[in-house]
Amino acid sequence: MTRLIHIFRLIWSAAPRAMARGALLSVAVLVFGAALLGLSGWFITATGAAGLAAAGFTFNVFGPSAGVRAFALGRTAARYGERLLTHDATLRALARMRIDLMRRESRAPLDRLLRLRGASALNRMTADVDALDGVALRLVLPLAAGLITHILAFAALAWLVDETIALWVALGYLLGGALVLAGAARAGFGPSIRAERGAQALRRAVIDMGRARTDLLVFGRMAAQRDAVLAADAETRAALDALDRAERRAGLALSALAALIAGGALMIGGALVARAQIAPAAAALGFFTALALAETLFGLRRGMAELGRMRDAAGRVLDGAEAPPPAGAADAPAAAGPAVLAARDLSYRREGAARAVLNGLSLELAPGETLAVAGPSGVGKSTLLFLCAGLLQPSDGDITLAGRALADWDEPALRARLTLVPQRAALVAGTIRDNLALATATLDDSAAWAVLGAVALDAVVAARGGLESRLGEGGAGLSGGEARRLVLARALLRRPEVLLLDEPTEGLDPETAAAVLRGLRATLPRAAILTASHRAAELAWADRVITLG
Repeated sequence: MTRLIHIFRLIWSAAPRAMARGALLSVAVLVFGAALLGLSGWFITATGAAGLAAAGFTFNVFGPSAGVRAFALGRTAARYGERLLTHDATLRALARMRIDLMRRESRAPLDRLLRLRGASALNRMTADVDALDGVALRLVLPLAAGLITHILAFAALAWLVDETIALWVALGYLLGGALVLAGAARAGFGPSIRAERGAQALRRAVIDMGRARTDLLVFGRMAAQRDAVLAADAETRAALDALDRAERRAGLALSALAALIAGGALMIGGALVARAQIAPAAAALGFFTALALAETLFGLRRGMAELGRMRDAAGRVLDGAEAPPPAGAADAPAAAGPAVLAARDLSYRREGAARAVLNGLSLELAPGETLAVAGPSGVGKSTLLFLCAGLLQPSDGDITLAGRALADWDEPALRARLTLVPQRAALVAGTIRDNLALATATLDDSAAWAVLGAVALDAVVAARGGLESRLGEGGAGLSGGEARRLVLARALLRRPEVLLLDEPTEGLDPETAAAVLRGLRATLPRAAILTASHRAAELAWADRVITLG
């Protein structure tokens, strides 16, 4: 419940005035509804009694009829205003929550990002956030409004009717409603969690099948994947059916409870009328008010049934929200001197690993120098680049950039001076220009063609139709080598003072690889370049080579 309270505070803080006005209107809707039915019952009964007593000429029908119209119109207007204010505020809060979640995920430590699947991140930012709209709209606000309405109804019934009827109605709804809603929450807790997780698993399975359709067809696994999708769909439907049954049973129990309380109020009122302690119209007021107060519980039925789903989603959305920021997030002024990368006694051990990937490594990289890191796969070449980029934290030792510890740099200044090109860099669905523009907000055609020429990709792009030619998801439409060169061209647009390259010419023929390496150095003559490689051409291109392992 702590996380649900935290989520509600976030929603409330997004538009506190709108939420406060919406909460007041929620109370007004319930109060007007109870007053409308109670006054209508009193009016009809009192009119009949006046007719039987031949007192019709002296009975004032205008005041009660005006009250009925006022409560009816007021309830409609209050409902409209409540929905408008609370839904608008909630949707704004959820939109801001998605942005904050995206920002937090993008700044997460590298080891967490490497474990994060795209479909899981999509589920967290869409389905999980969507599930949280019920925290305010179907849980907290209806519960608070219902409690306030019952307090006001108790006071009104005790004043206008009788304390016995007021106490019966209040205790009946308080105790009976609590039991029914608690039962609904318990019955729906597991199914609501399974339904939400099943829907997300189904979404992941469909996305995976679409992305891997070629491999699935080639290896004859499409039927198995289809069966997995259908199984996930069947499990989700079964959970939704169980949740629907729990909600309908809660609705039936609430209807029975309302009938019991209203019937009890009628019996108590009849007894009081028989003893001439209250008028028949007052007894009718108590009966119809008791009947109308059932509305305070019906609005909570769905929220209580989906309590498990909301709590589960809140746990995933808030997961890592209090985690410390990664390296490079602390505020620090940018250094004025040239960028020099240095590592001293650097060690790194993965969590739970028996031995360190790197142990006691030291290196220094001067401006304009190219240093290659060689060694067999698995010795830590890529890990070293991630450490130097500030994406991983060393177990021991330290890394400095321009004489300052890497952790002391603020994020924008660090990324302005240092650029990493990993083995699997991202390309987005869009145009060539869109992908290059990720590196700079002010991309012009001359700069774009210059970096494409530096990596020997200008002729390929021109043949495809220029900078406006479109790529599919993940750069689909380019070969592996062409996609690699487009990523390198994008890195050149950053004009970094330190460039970290992981297998920069992997997948390129020797002639193209040599042209790319020449273009990199010609475009960035003063940049310090640290490259991880096992290709002879890249090792020969470097000024120095260190071997790991």
